[in-house]
Amino acid sequence: MSEINVMNGGAVAADSSSRYLVREHHPENGTLLGFWIYLMSDCLIFACLFATYAVLGRNYAGGPSGAEIFDLPLVALNTAFLLFSSITYGFAMLAAQKKNLGSVQRWLAITGVLGACFLGLELYEFSHLIHEGLGPQRSGFLTAFFALVGTHGLHVTFGIVWLVTLMFQLGKHGITSENYRRLSCLSMFWHFLDVVWIGVFTFVYLMGVLP
Repeated sequence: MSEINVMNGGAVAADSSSRYLVREHHPENGTLLGFWIYLMSDCLIFACLFATYAVLGRNYAGGPSGAEIFDLPLVALNTAFLLFSSITYGFAMLAAQKKNLGSVQRWLAITGVLGACFLGLELYEFSHLIHEGLGPQRSGFLTAFFALVGTHGLHVTFGIVWLVTLMFQLGKHGITSENYRRLSCLSMFWHFLDVVWIGVFTFVYLMGVLP
């Protein structure tokens, strides 16, 4: 520590060479590590929902089964929307690596539109079932169905909001290191939702139409 001499009511540093700079330590990959931890917690949530559906998926309470209410062509189209959105987001990341802001914005916009189409068809399916009197209160099967598929749809909604926010940030600040890190986190989140949906499509819809 430097010596301080008090002279004429003022403090003068006796040894300026003893000054030092305190730098806050922040791990370079701290954000990505934290986001991986968040995704693992989300995995636990969906694992619980899948387990709930496995237990209640055959409890029809005298109501219809999945084979009677699922519209597989519509669900297949919805699946295509989400899977193609994952591909377009991959193109956005490739453009970000080349620092091509215009291309990044275009691919992100296409990704958002595909995600919105996915949500639109899912809301149509839900509204149709509820209109037919097949809401989540009808049976244990429908309760588990709405909980699992609805939670995934809620995640997609948050993903679209995040995507739009990130597009504004990119437009204002460009492809900075911070924005590239945010793009990478959203990429992991979006691909994670695709993987979960493949599980939903297989376990809920495809297996649901089996006798």
